[in-house]
Amino acid sequence: MFPQLSHILTSSPTGRQQGIGILLCDKQTDGGFLVHHFLSFYLKGGCKVCFLGLQQSFNHYNLVAQKLGVNLSAAKEKGQLVFFEGLRAALDPLLDDRPDSALQASSPLQFLSSPTASLRSLYEFVCTSLTETSETTWKFPVLIIDDLSVLLSLGVSTENILNFMHYCRATLCSKLQGNIVVLVHDTEELGDEENDVVVKSLCYVSHLILHAEALATGYCKDIHGQLKITHRTLSPAKAEKNVTDIFQYKIQDKNVAFFARGTSSAVL
Repeated sequence: MFPQLSHILTSSPTGRQQGIGILLCDKQTDGGFLVHHFLSFYLKGGCKVCFLGLQQSFNHYNLVAQKLGVNLSAAKEKGQLVFFEGLRAALDPLLDDRPDSALQASSPLQFLSSPTASLRSLYEFVCTSLTETSETTWKFPVLIIDDLSVLLSLGVSTENILNFMHYCRATLCSKLQGNIVVLVHDTEELGDEENDVVVKSLCYVSHLILHAEALATGYCKDIHGQLKITHRTLSPAKAEKNVTDIFQYKIQDKNVAFFARGTSSAVL
């Protein structure tokens, strides 16, 4: 995890809460560093984590995690981490010798067989992975998804994606008092209406939103982007209490440095 970002978030009202939804957005930049932060943050914090890695391979996540002081292989072996490697699972229908019916019944990616299929099998995988948590062994459960936009690319409808997220929130956040962390791309400028619906819907039900975007002025070797952090209250009566902070950041080899706008050494 990145110490500065941890300090910024844990000092906020939503930083240490359970039962919350955290939305990660990136616009014209790669917000993957935020996923790595929360993955290492919750594993170091003793939480049971179900990670839906739809974007990269396990080796990629493990190599980055090792730089942050976390061994994902060890976390898997002791049962703290349940890692679903979407890239490999998508190839199962091509590599498995079992009949199609038996394969589909056992795969969390059953929806690949039909564009109109629901994400029920993926939801059941998440529930099985996290509801078996022993309260005496791990702290609260956490679901991390990297990234939800991949499901749209695979032809899943916005309705099925939002239904999946609704049931995950109901089970993880409300019933189990766990947290959900989701990365989705902000493609508003590209005119992707389906993706915009997903982003806006998730913003509406998220307690914490981290929005990473490229600098409006273009590339800078000392400042890699801007991070907008919004702490939300989901009660309409308290909407005016939403708080937004804006930081600039620089990605380093084993860390990410954050600073207030205009305070980087590049502009001082």
